[in-house]
Amino acid sequence: MSIEEAKEVLQIEEQGLAAVRERIGEEFLQAVDTILNCSTRVVITGIGKSGIIGQKICATLNSTGTPSFFLHPVEAMHGDLGMVSASDVVVAISYSGETTELNGLLISLKKRGTKIIAMTGGKSSSLARASDIVLDIQIPKEACPLGLAPTASTTATLAMGDALAVVLLRRKQFQPEDFRENHPGGSLGDRLKVDVSEVMLKGDAIPSVKQGTTVADAVDILNRENLGAVLIVDMDRCVCGIITDGDVRRALAEGRDQKTIKVDDLMTANPVSIIGSRQAVDALSIMQQHEITILPIVGEKKELVGILHLHDLLGKGEFRFLV
Repeated sequence: MSIEEAKEVLQIEEQGLAAVRERIGEEFLQAVDTILNCSTRVVITGIGKSGIIGQKICATLNSTGTPSFFLHPVEAMHGDLGMVSASDVVVAISYSGETTELNGLLISLKKRGTKIIAMTGGKSSSLARASDIVLDIQIPKEACPLGLAPTASTTATLAMGDALAVVLLRRKQFQPEDFRENHPGGSLGDRLKVDVSEVMLKGDAIPSVKQGTTVADAVDILNRENLGAVLIVDMDRCVCGIITDGDVRRALAEGRDQKTIKVDDLMTANPVSIIGSRQAVDALSIMQQHEITILPIVGEKKELVGILHLHDLLGKGEFRFLV
């Protein structure tokens, strides 16, 4: 029973996200443009569970190139309001839109001429009426069976914050090297500053076969190393192609016999690669640009020296980053 109940919670939260996604419109673009045109900082404010979610949104914005800080509504009314300038943009979070402490703060902010973006499920609420832009985060129902604990609503709020941060990141053309600059003391920042040769897999851990090998033999290595791809090398160990598990599945769907076809017939020739002396941040940038998860590492003469999986950079392999 408990497993079914857990699945029901996730289903309700999924339905909430789907409902919010379907209603995103011009107001979202207005919010993005307003933040992009802000010459100072984004101020995130909210109280209770909304405040906790607001702090996470603030942290995400900061790490992805949008300077932000969190302002507690009560502390703001007791002096911290001095941190806010008229040129700032305030993102005020309240699902009901009727949070007394937050709406009291908005009166003072509006007197300063500060732009206010609301994240609320109450489209006709006091918060919505006091705001310049309203981002609708209304969900069909909470996952809490009592309808009391914020559950699906806080998930929707967090997701809307992520949507803002990611769209802003793209509009600003924020790159992995920029992310590294914002994390100089973190293990992720440290890892991205090292050479690719320090984080790549090498030796017997590299899934590779020579030209002329049958696909069946390549599949054996694909299954053994479990990286999702096999590199094809020539007699000089130079990389000349790559086969992914997707390539193999498509070949089988077409009825091709993997025991007779050669890797040369199935591979993507001349795959993107990187020299081992380049930094890990460069490898991450290449993977992002080409939308790939496997990157061959080569030497000065294009010979195969290693392989890098995206998981090795983003925390699911031996090299785990904590940000």
